[in-house]
Amino acid sequence: MALKFTSLQEFYGHGFDTVIDVRSPAEFAEDHVPGAISLPVLDNDERAEVGTIYVQDSPFKARKLGAALVFRNAANHIEQHLSHHEGSWKPLVYCWRGGQRSGSFTWMLQQIGWRAEVVEGGYQSYRRLVHKAMYETALPHRLVALDGYTGSAKTEVLKRAGELGVQVLDLEGLANHRGSLLGDMPSPQPSQKGFESAVAGVLMRLDPSRPVLVEAESNKIGQRIIPPAVWDAMKPAPRIELQVPAAERCRYLVEAYDDILSDADRLRDKLGPLRAHRSGAVVDGWFARIAEGDKPGLTEALMAEHYDPAYRKSRAAIGAEVIAGVEAASLDEAGLTAAAERIAGIMAGL
Repeated sequence: MALKFTSLQEFYGHGFDTVIDVRSPAEFAEDHVPGAISLPVLDNDERAEVGTIYVQDSPFKARKLGAALVFRNAANHIEQHLSHHEGSWKPLVYCWRGGQRSGSFTWMLQQIGWRAEVVEGGYQSYRRLVHKAMYETALPHRLVALDGYTGSAKTEVLKRAGELGVQVLDLEGLANHRGSLLGDMPSPQPSQKGFESAVAGVLMRLDPSRPVLVEAESNKIGQRIIPPAVWDAMKPAPRIELQVPAAERCRYLVEAYDDILSDADRLRDKLGPLRAHRSGAVVDGWFARIAEGDKPGLTEALMAEHYDPAYRKSRAAIGAEVIAGVEAASLDEAGLTAAAERIAGIMAGL
């Protein structure tokens, strides 16, 4: 009998030793259960070939070829990746719909003597649970937003607060983005589904009776949309404001964003479209600083003419309550640690 899960909490509390995703690498790359390992029983090309035969030729021929490929690949996985497991090992297996791919692989594992089970409905049933939690259900967690102007090192302080025992939800880390116009990372962002899985996976491990610190964001981080349940909880969340001198923020940004500040073509591509929101003269001024290689001057201008006005406008629109201010005169290691310690003390009292 396949295992049926009715909630994400139940899914994440499955009690199995390993979760195995037997879908193709492309399916796994788009999204998967957090912590699952990828052992595809059909690779991308094989899956496409079987699907084409099924539609254009014969379902029977497709199943015959698929079975041969599945068992061949499954045998390789058992020999190369799973043979070290003892007889008491309990894996949980899923494919796209909980059908032939996961069923065949699970049957093989069971014949060996491992206590393998398959997820009823496969990835699709898991995805429905994520959608329900992230789109249809109010978040049970109490969020507190860490606020402050761009360059206040909110992400760094958030991480340090987490190391001090504060429950944190690092949305920028999960979205693989620094959260601002110039926040692209060298590696790509996860898919929207992958981002939602990662967010749900973190939230399900947090204690709803304790507050959760999250960085104040707009409803998008790069190209990823914050799931509605999280965004609805973030908008009215009380705020702790990091208060950092403008000169220190500028110094921090020049260091933290050196990769893109050193790429003139990329900078112009990112900043050019802002002519629709800032005057042409303002953007021309930015471009002049790019041509001069004046990283501090460009950063200071962007803060004064783009980031800070956008922050004030967004904050006024949301109108959330600021429950505490934390001053950080510097954003060196000592300053970041001190700010995190003060925030941890505030969170402990909420």
